[in-house]
Formats: sequence, structure tokens, C-alpha cells
Amino acid sequence: MGSVVLTHLHTGWHVDQAILSEENRVVVMRFGSDSNGECMAMDEFLYKIADRVKNFAVIYVVDNKEVPDFNIMYELYDPCTVMFFWRNKHVQVDFGTGNNNKLNFPITGKQELIDVIETVYKGASKGKGLVVSPKDYSTKWLF
Repeated sequence: MGSVVLTHLHTGWHVDQAILSEENRVVVMRFGSDSNGECMAMDEFLYKIADRVKNFAVIYVVDNKEVPDFNIMYELYDPCTVMFFWRNKHVQVDFGTGNNNKLNFPITGKQELIDVIETVYKGASKGKGLVVSPKDYSTKWLF
């Protein structure tokens, strides 16, 4: 249900305008296919938190099969990818996974996702291009 309610961007121009036009909030972009299971789960989380983060973040959904313009530029090869932008700049997040450009793994809870977005907002509003995630998602502690 989440992907039905979230705002879809259908062209590269709309994606650019969404990133360019937002001055005071983080732009959260979910790239992937609406029919993919991982994207459906992420969309459900995004939909459930949208009202709680509306003061500091705006959420958009982009089907990267419909809008392939950014696939090579942002290396969108994963089934579901979430990226963050602040005032027309990509904000990197250090999740401890080695890939700071995007969130491309499943998040297990709404509060985790809210915490990540809030951290991005706080860091980006202070001028930081790279913020550290509130949780380390590396696998080194699992073994």
C-alpha cells in the first residue's frame, strides 16, 4: 500500500525538480521497482513514517525502470535504493557497510529509518556532506 500513496516521480525532469526545489527539508528518494518485494517493504516503512518526518523530510518514489536516467549516475543496481539530498546536493551516510552513497539494504524498523533521516537532516543542515548513521550496519559484529 505504501508505494500507492507516496508521491511518484515519472520523469528525470521531475526528479531533478524535486531535488532542486526543496530548500528546508531532506529529499528522500527511493529508487527501485514498485513490484519488488524489498521496495514494497521499504515503501511501507516510508509511508508509515511520512507524517512523522514531514517537518524535516519529503519522500519520493522513483521506478528506475520507468526513469532510467539516474541508474548509471547513481549506480542503481540494487533492487531497492534510498538516497538523501539536501539543497541540491547528495548527502552521504556512513552505515559502516563501505557504501556511503546510498541505503541499499533492508531496514528493520520505522524508528531506525526515522533516526537515519533525522541524522541526515541534522548533519546536512550544518553543512556536512557525510554523516554517520546512528547505527552501525556492518556485519563484523554478527559473527
